[in-house]
Amino acid sequence: IMIDLVRLLEDMAKSLVENPDAVAVTQEIDGDNITLTLKVAEGDMGMVIGKRGNIARAIRTVMKAAAKLADMKVTVEIR
Repeated sequence: IMIDLVRLLEDMAKSLVENPDAVAVTQEIDGDNITLTLKVAEGDMGMVIGKRGNIARAIRTVMKAAAKLADMKVTVEIR
C-alpha cells in the first residue's frame, strides 16, 4: 500500500489552520524511518498543537497508523 504521508500531513494541517498557504511539509528518509517536519504560520501554531498538545498528539497518531500500513516508521516534528 502506497500512502503519500507528506500529502496526508499537509491536508490535515491545512484543514486546521487559518493560513493554509503557509503550511509546508518536508521529509527526510533514513532507511524505513521518515521524519516529517510540519511548518505553519506563527499565528496558527496553537491550532496545530491544541490544548495540552491534544491535536499534535492526534496528528502523530494518525501519521503513525498510516506509516505502519506502508511498513515505515514516522516521526512528526512541528515548527
